[in-house]
Amino acid sequence: MGKSRLCDFTGAEIRVGSMIAYPTRQGNVVRNTEAKVLERLTDKSTGRVVPKLRVQPTGRDSGFIARQTLTPQVIAAAHVVVIGDPE
Repeated sequence: MGKSRLCDFTGAEIRVGSMIAYPTRQGNVVRNTEAKVLERLTDKSTGRVVPKLRVQPTGRDSGFIARQTLTPQVIAAAHVVVIGDPE
């Protein structure tokens, strides 16, 4: 991404290496998932700049059904909250 700061809805800066929580869907249920930010991306395919993140889920999710895969995901940065700063 460029030189601008990417922030969550609380104003905390989202950096590479940050621990975040974001909502995910599993069937008809929404749960919170914890992940580590691998890369900050932008999507310009719709004609406007949409910030996106490549994240690595940690496996810690809300709910009682375990996550089936821990592959890296690309998510929109709109509903992300930073829960830990990079070391």
